[in-house]
Amino acid sequence: MNVKRMFPGGDPFLMKYDGKYYIYCTTENNDKFVSTESFHTDVDGKDGFFVYESEDMIKWENKGLCLSSQDVLGDKWFWAPEVSYYNGRFYMVYTANERLSIAVSDSPFGPFRQYSDGWLRDGMSIDGHLLFDESGIYLYYVAAGIFVAKMSNDLKRIEHEFPGHLILAEEPWETVDCHIAEGPCVIKHNGLYYLSYSCNHTRSKDYAVGYAVSVAPAGPFKKYEHNPILHRTADMAGVGHNSYMPAEKENKYICAYHCHNSDPDNFKPRMVCLCDAEFILENGVEVLKMYY
Repeated sequence: MNVKRMFPGGDPFLMKYDGKYYIYCTTENNDKFVSTESFHTDVDGKDGFFVYESEDMIKWENKGLCLSSQDVLGDKWFWAPEVSYYNGRFYMVYTANERLSIAVSDSPFGPFRQYSDGWLRDGMSIDGHLLFDESGIYLYYVAAGIFVAKMSNDLKRIEHEFPGHLILAEEPWETVDCHIAEGPCVIKHNGLYYLSYSCNHTRSKDYAVGYAVSVAPAGPFKKYEHNPILHRTADMAGVGHNSYMPAEKENKYICAYHCHNSDPDNFKPRMVCLCDAEFILENGVEVLKMYY
């Protein structure tokens, strides 16, 4: 699976449900709904998210607005939706107004409506990602660096914020354009937690993905020494903010990410892409590798 520039969108999240595939992503063109070829439909300026459906991950259909600002908290900057199927319902953690909240629906198509007890945090926080683990439900989020909190089992609120950051942008490849670490996504594999993250501003051609590993959901995380694992190529720039969906074969995943052109002053629309990822042995240690 290596499909590039499928349709406009940023921060894509890929999931499978009932034999079909779904992508949720940030709507492009300054995060407002406008007509863009056949993918985006004007909905009178409302903010929110569309959902895209496919049977083969090659041909995608825009199934319409799945979350509208009229049904949830926030009135601007709707970014980075992620959807989890949990206890028979679909829960979306999303960013709006640079805050995090959770909406719920009985269908992957929505409508998603406000669910959590207000904003999950008082301070600025974006790019929420939920990990459902034997030890509880964890919310990874961004506030300059990447942090983690433990959620209540009903997903209504945060129960505990762990002190300190998990990831900061500090390495040379991470700080080409500003000091930002964002877009967390965690895979649990053979008892270890692999935290992927993106660095540099999303406008940068050097936006890229690395990962770090821990024995526990709340860290400490050690960065992979050969980061980044997803970065620009001769025909693709600004690659990052990825998610993983388990593939049919063991140790293999499909990675969704976005790319853009290399002009930082005119980088939109970002475009949704897919590639294969897998765990392989490298000098006796399992590492996560991308094929793009």
